[in-house]
Amino acid sequence: MLSYLIILVAIAAAALLLYPKVANNLLWRAAITPLASIIGSGFLVLGPILVASFGQFAPLFMMTLCIVAYLFGAAIRFNIVRLAALSGVRTAFEEKLETLSSWALAFAYIISVAYYLNLLGSFAVSLTPLNDAFNAQLVTSAVFAIILLVGWIRGFHALERMEQVTVGIKLSIIAGLLFGLGWYFIDKAVASELVRGSTTVTGWQAIVLTAGLLVTVQGFETSRYLGDEYLPLTRIHSMQFAQWISTAIYMIYIAFLSYLFIPENLVLSETAIIDLMAVVAPVLPLLLIAAAISAQFSAAVADTGGSGGLITELTKGWVSPRAGYAVLVSIGLVLTWAMSIFEIISYASRAFAFYYALQAFIAAKGSYSENGLTYKGTGFALLGILGLVITVFGTSVE
Repeated sequence: MLSYLIILVAIAAAALLLYPKVANNLLWRAAITPLASIIGSGFLVLGPILVASFGQFAPLFMMTLCIVAYLFGAAIRFNIVRLAALSGVRTAFEEKLETLSSWALAFAYIISVAYYLNLLGSFAVSLTPLNDAFNAQLVTSAVFAIILLVGWIRGFHALERMEQVTVGIKLSIIAGLLFGLGWYFIDKAVASELVRGSTTVTGWQAIVLTAGLLVTVQGFETSRYLGDEYLPLTRIHSMQFAQWISTAIYMIYIAFLSYLFIPENLVLSETAIIDLMAVVAPVLPLLLIAAAISAQFSAAVADTGGSGGLITELTKGWVSPRAGYAVLVSIGLVLTWAMSIFEIISYASRAFAFYYALQAFIAAKGSYSENGLTYKGTGFALLGILGLVITVFGTSVE
């Protein structure tokens, strides 16, 4: 019965997202891109990692990740306002920092595409007789080849239309998953069968592990690059809205998982969430796989296009988008066959942390130029230092 209810909730959520007053709402349309990025891949891997590492205290670490992400978002929002106020004019030093941060973002996109497609490969084979690392890597490599071929020959405009569809699928499935988890949680609570797992990772290792998971709440920065479509204030509000909604979703999700599963009993893998959800309801693994494959592919296409475009812009056309796609796929294939998904997550987190650090330093410099030494500017500078610390020390689960 629960499986049928989950399907009904997912359908109802999809209908709500397609309802014209919702779908055509300006703020919602602006927020859908960052929201989909924030709760995309991270939703699939973050829960089992946090529960296996921190047990009943996993929600505290989830909240820490969300707060850090929100603070980095504040720096980027400050930069959106200041750039609009100055009509794009900046000091030479700020321009150099901005160029460096754009290179950092392009590189972060390259690693994140490897992260998305490795996750896609793992989920694609998860319920088949070919469920092992080698076959998952073969699937990932094949999808890399498809993306390169399409990008090289035709560009991504046709594939980019998938994003609107996959966002709706992903959010509606997440609604069904949260409903199913909530139902299962209440059943366990009534039967006094909730668990309080102990922490298995402590001290400095807990700190650097959390730092290595920053990419799982990444995506809010995409609001900054919607300038051709939305005014600065709308982009700022869209980022805040996306971060508030994603924080609520993540906190509910992690809170349920933390008291339903014992850390010592978890077999940690990139598809661990499938085994956990199979305990809740038989339909959830199938829904998760459908969401994972479609969402990871569209996210990879978006970031491939973004990276290729950034590289072309930064090299002033010396490197074409096609050449940029080839570089991305080459690096992605090396990462696929040389590293585990958890290592790739760690490197992606560190790459985005470096980008966020530079954005925080740009905000600190901008604040100082406008108002001198202030608490806000000092806070941005400290945030930049935190980003550098994460870049250096963030580590993987393994």
